[in-house]
Amino acid sequence: MRIIAWILGCQIAFSALAAEKIATLDTVDQTLLSQKFTNGVSLVPGPDDANITKVTARILERSHYVRQNFTDEVSSKLFDRYLEALDNLRLFFLQSDMDEFEQYRTKLDDLTKDGNTTPARTIFTRFMERLHQQYDYVTNALATEKFTFDADERYVAIRKKEPRPKDLQEAKKVWRDRLRYEYLQEKLGIGRPEEIGKLIAEKLEQKKPKQVLSAIEEKMSKEKAQEIDKLVQGQYGKQPNDKIVKTVVEKLERENDDEIVKILNRRYTRLLRALHEYDNDDVLQLYLTSLARVYDPHSDYMGRAELENFSIGMKLSLFGIGALLRSEDGFCKIQSLTPNGPAERSKKLKPNDKIIAVAQGDGPAVDVVEMKLNKVVELIRGPKNTEVRLTVVPADAPDPSARKVITLVRDEIKLEDQEAKAKLIELPGGAGRTMRVGVIDLPSFYSTFELEGRKGDTEPKSTTVDVARLIRKLTQEKAEGIVLDLRRNGGGSLEEAIRLSGLFIKEGPIVQVKGPEGDAIVEKDPDPSVFYEGPVVVLTSRFSASASEILAGALQDYGRALVVGDLSTHGKGTVQSLLQLAPLMRGHMALVSSNNPGALKITIRKFYRASGASTQLRGVTPDIILPSIYNHDEVGENSLDNPLPWDTIAPASYEKLNWIQPILPELRRRSESRVNLDRDFAFLKEEIDRFKQKQAEKSVSLNEAQRLKEKQEADERIKTRKKELASRPEPLWKVYEITLKNAEQPGLPPPVAKTNSVKTASSTTGTGTNVVAKNDAEDSEENAVEEKITAVDMTMEEAKRILVDLVNLMTRGGSLVGTTVN
Repeated sequence: MRIIAWILGCQIAFSALAAEKIATLDTVDQTLLSQKFTNGVSLVPGPDDANITKVTARILERSHYVRQNFTDEVSSKLFDRYLEALDNLRLFFLQSDMDEFEQYRTKLDDLTKDGNTTPARTIFTRFMERLHQQYDYVTNALATEKFTFDADERYVAIRKKEPRPKDLQEAKKVWRDRLRYEYLQEKLGIGRPEEIGKLIAEKLEQKKPKQVLSAIEEKMSKEKAQEIDKLVQGQYGKQPNDKIVKTVVEKLERENDDEIVKILNRRYTRLLRALHEYDNDDVLQLYLTSLARVYDPHSDYMGRAELENFSIGMKLSLFGIGALLRSEDGFCKIQSLTPNGPAERSKKLKPNDKIIAVAQGDGPAVDVVEMKLNKVVELIRGPKNTEVRLTVVPADAPDPSARKVITLVRDEIKLEDQEAKAKLIELPGGAGRTMRVGVIDLPSFYSTFELEGRKGDTEPKSTTVDVARLIRKLTQEKAEGIVLDLRRNGGGSLEEAIRLSGLFIKEGPIVQVKGPEGDAIVEKDPDPSVFYEGPVVVLTSRFSASASEILAGALQDYGRALVVGDLSTHGKGTVQSLLQLAPLMRGHMALVSSNNPGALKITIRKFYRASGASTQLRGVTPDIILPSIYNHDEVGENSLDNPLPWDTIAPASYEKLNWIQPILPELRRRSESRVNLDRDFAFLKEEIDRFKQKQAEKSVSLNEAQRLKEKQEADERIKTRKKELASRPEPLWKVYEITLKNAEQPGLPPPVAKTNSVKTASSTTGTGTNVVAKNDAEDSEENAVEEKITAVDMTMEEAKRILVDLVNLMTRGGSLVGTTVN
């Protein structure tokens, strides 16, 4: 039972101004803001804590892949990792705290193996003390200070490598700098009063006051735009235009400042409230997970509550929009998108985008920065066919204050949406002829075996069977080569990856699986037949992981396919096992637990290619690497803390083909020449250069004018890009979509409509209904341009051109006979 500590008699000292500003907060927030808490939960060890701790330490020592003893070295890493888990941005713990805690650095191994977790609770209690000090300081500053941003100051937002504050005075400076950074982010993102004033001034100068609403409604909420329009209409003709504009600007400035104070107060209150809900079980889970992460980033301890969530299903899998989220540095980040779910279909969300607010339909947006992840999930979930609006900071935003509001309609994530599908494309094949090629989109390696609760109630599913049906259809329709798109493929069934690889080669080893001891187990394709002998391009990205890396690596090792894509694949080359502690404690250790002691997810094996190289950490390096912003971003296994290393073992015995290597230099030369002349890649390279510059700077300006200038430059670049794309003629080639449903039908479906087919040519002008018609036409045209922008897939376009080269350069009629590798 949670024990709430005393809350009476400890009022936070706020000025009258503070009370006035806080009066707008809701009742729950007011309670926390007006009452001072100590740590609301008594961190008393549970009856099973000692045994859970001892068993976890013992399993990690004996069963984890690295077989590393829990030594002073591991103790030191655990000490650092636990502190980082609590304070990874180095905002709270002082250097004096670190000096005090240093006594634990080389003692945690002995204490933990004895079941003693006192240091975890001691450190967490100090963390809560510093959190309260920050909260008091920040809320007082919000209530009493006027924030201006006209000095030449910079702030390092990601402080993971910055020194810790040496004392409380220095900590307050860090807290104030961060608060100013957050304030400016909101100010830049909430809408500029000067911009609104300029738009209104233009309409009043043109004597078109009735058009004020349409001019400003895209810059603010619908309700706010109507309020401002009402003010303008009420004053028009009664006051000079410049005075009306000045009144509007001053009103918006006041309201914006009040709104920012409200947002930040709630944000800091939410963080405090969330951490007050931590009990001893939460602290134990955090501590033991920190221990597991010393061994590798995919090992975790799950307490009772976490294990129950895991047994229900993937806790962070969002029914309705199709996204997987993670919490990082106080932000809710998109980790991956469910293939063909609403989020991915929108083409407006991508991995590493930050969700900072969530709204229901036309309702107000709720700030979710520093909100617990499960709370964000609850806000995003909802009934089918209802709208949810996400305010996001794009991962590749030129400025961290950038905002984008994306409206999604919640929908059921159907199984067929995640099945393999294909396209047949007619495109120029050189020498004046038209060539047909196929593109197979494979979002995961699925099988009936992996679908819990679907025993016999549906038709058995197999990735290999489905892809074979699509290949058969493509070859019947005279496709001369295939692009296998694995860019979104995060893995799945190992068996299906092996079987699918076997469609393209004769029998032989596909992957080797090795535990910490003994020889590697060679997993083979046992079928000597070859289902498809034509040219193949395997398209990968930094998000191609696990089973998809096995397939790409195997076809590359055999020389059977050309691999094209980002600098490397994800690099997830390990296998995890979930060990429930209760049966282990009862059966092997004679320990009786009164409650569910949770489970330990640990890494037990590594994958190796037929060539002997591990897919861990380095992933698969493509034969042709294309420009990508993800080549320079922190994406993949090597961006995680403490990943297992890359290594090699003896190669398996297999027959290596020689289809790719002889023509690879010419393929690279042609691709490089095209990429250097391509307008889309030129734009991408410019964006990459700016992205790398921002990364190198590591800090952001706190000068409002400078930031506004940077935003305006970025907006102008995007506007120029849109204009250039809108002016392009549609490509002449045809695209036919092939699904598993129509793959067995004779002939082809109608070709896919061009993106400009929805474009409206209307140029109606005037007033009344004609103005509405004109606005609708402009909206349609803008939507068409947006569709065209999101439809640009320069990587796929180049992959298809590379496939055409591969078809033209490959020796026709060659056999699948190669050189034996031992």
